[in-house]
Amino acid sequence: MQRVGRHGRQPPEGGPLENGVGQEPGTPEPPPAEAPAAPRAPRARPRLVFHTQLAHGSHTGRIEGFTNVKELYAKIAEVFDISPTEILFCTLNTHKVDMQKLLGGQIGLEDFIFAHVRGETKEVEVTKTEDALGLTITDNGAGYAFIKRIKEGSIINRLQTVCVGDSIEAINDHTIVGCRHYEVARMLRELPRAEPFTLRLVQPKKAFDMIGQRTRSSKSPGEGRVTTGKETLRLRTQGPAVLEEGPSPSEEEAARRVDDLLESYMGIRDSELASTMVEAAKGSPGAAQLARGLDSVLGEFAFPPEFVAEVWAAVCHPKEGQE
Repeated sequence: MQRVGRHGRQPPEGGPLENGVGQEPGTPEPPPAEAPAAPRAPRARPRLVFHTQLAHGSHTGRIEGFTNVKELYAKIAEVFDISPTEILFCTLNTHKVDMQKLLGGQIGLEDFIFAHVRGETKEVEVTKTEDALGLTITDNGAGYAFIKRIKEGSIINRLQTVCVGDSIEAINDHTIVGCRHYEVARMLRELPRAEPFTLRLVQPKKAFDMIGQRTRSSKSPGEGRVTTGKETLRLRTQGPAVLEEGPSPSEEEAARRVDDLLESYMGIRDSELASTMVEAAKGSPGAAQLARGLDSVLGEFAFPPEFVAEVWAAVCHPKEGQE
């Protein structure tokens, strides 16, 4: 016996019920209610893992989750159970003291990081017979300034115990740990002529196949960069590290010209600083505007006006800016 609905009518078999009442036969079914759209999941940030070794020899470690150079050094130190202050600098894709492969502010996603740590300490007495010592200084972004280039035929070149890659720890027993490269270069320039002074240097610990080498870095396009146009991780002093495309050939060439100007005027080389200045120059209609922009963000360098003018010309009018 079939049961009867509230109003004496039998609901059609299989018909949907609305509020407990069946639809009349032949009544079109209402369209099904649209399900609310599921909230879009936030895009997952890629997990970037890099491989690392100590340059003089070690097992291979994995590091991730760093934003700047200091955090990078801390991650490396944790992997190898050393203090971050033991790390002098890092190179990419080579364990040798190769200043063309120096880690700056960008790391290619496929790059292998080699950390060069403190080795022997040595003291060298130098007599400044000329205004220029023949040193080019850079720093590791974490408190150590070191020698990036030695000019052929210079005062320093005649001192066989001084090598590219040596960290400058003190000048005349005055520690310079924590100073930026431009500060160290200024101190050396201001030393009086004909008066001996002492450099305390720390050389990076060497692997067996590096013993006896005295590396000199020669100029070459793209110095300090190991990018190949692919995505790189850009480290920033403030804020999170960001993924971005590697620099174009024209941008690399402009940065190289600016880096040459930094060496000529200030005795330093800094590929990341050069890249920053290239970006600033591209957005400046003239040298005066570039000077104001650089002063607002890089005032501590106290760039001379003629240097800023040459930077703007080298970036915006390379044919006119190059000698």
